[in-house]
Order: sequence, then structure tokens, then C-alpha cells
Amino acid sequence: MASSSQQVGTVFNALTAGSQIVGGNIKAVSDMRIDGTLEGDLDCTGKIIVGEKGSIKGNIKGQQVEIYGQVVGSIISFGTLAFRSTANVTGDITAQTLIIEPQVIFNGSCKMTNAANPTENK
Repeated sequence: MASSSQQVGTVFNALTAGSQIVGGNIKAVSDMRIDGTLEGDLDCTGKIIVGEKGSIKGNIKGQQVEIYGQVVGSIISFGTLAFRSTANVTGDITAQTLIIEPQVIFNGSCKMTNAANPTENK
């Protein structure tokens, strides 16, 4: 008999390869992975991963953000922002910690912050 206190596996959202959202914004409270195409903003309180085949034309805001694919828009990470070697990013970024691997293409400006909320001006 299964116990009602049994833990459920980690919950995450995904936009799979071949899927497309045009003109829509996504707001998520759990982790989000994009392997398809999003034309709109993504606001997530968890971790965001844009896969190698993933593409976002819009602004991204998340706790942890990891980019393998293409992003055109601003990115705000309240923790670590990582550009992996296959990333192609055009837009301004704000993060507490930034990781950029070799061969990344990045065109934009970068603002580093220690604030819990990188959008706060002190």
C-alpha cells in the first residue's frame, strides 16, 4: 500500500523540440526547460535551461539560468547565469555569478550584482 506521505519526483516544465509558442509569455513556479521556440518572455522562480535546439526571443528572469541555445533579449538571474559553449546570446544580462565557456557568442552588456534582487538599484 502506498503511503500518502510518499514524495513525488521533481516537477519541471518543458517546451520540447519542435514545439513553438509565438506571442505568449510563460510564468512558472518550478524548473523550466526550453528545447523548442518561445517568442515571448519567460519568468520562472526555479531553474531555467535553454537546450542546444532551444530558442527564445524575449526576456528571461529566473533563479538559475543555463543557456546552451539561442537567446535574443535580456536575461536576469538571481543566482548563477551560465553560457555553455553552444550558446548564442544577444542582449543585456544581470547576474550574481556568471559562467561563460569558450566559443560562446555573446553580444550585449553585463551587470554583476550581489543583491538578492538584481533589478534593485542601491
